[in-house]
Amino acid sequence: MAKAEKTKRERRIKLARPSKQIERAVRAAEDKKADGLVVLDLRKAAGFTDFFVICSGGNARQIRAIADGVMEALAGEGVEPAHVEGYDRSEWILLDYFDFVVHIFAPETRVFYGLERLWGNAERVEITPAPNPRQTR
Repeated sequence: MAKAEKTKRERRIKLARPSKQIERAVRAAEDKKADGLVVLDLRKAAGFTDFFVICSGGNARQIRAIADGVMEALAGEGVEPAHVEGYDRSEWILLDYFDFVVHIFAPETRVFYGLERLWGNAERVEITPAPNPRQTR
């Protein structure tokens, strides 16, 4: 019985945290100065993906830079998006990695579509800020 309890506890801990790939995507977006980073846990709310990573860029160039940064960071681990949408228009870029989807918005587009409001029943995942290299010296 103790082994079954331990396995159940380990599974709960594992499910409570986003994957390393999601953490890598968040860090890559932070490196490109993404605004308003939010991670939503959709496992109880939807069937098509487990997490949304949502952020904004100030202009089309920054939005593409964030998308490029996320794709490059994950490609370094051998992970490619199954689908990329909106890259040419750069108002809303969607990177579909099956288990999670990265949404990169222009600020006005993010407000208009309101994914955080639309998926209001999804749990927000706490994002631990990346360590600032200047502060660790």
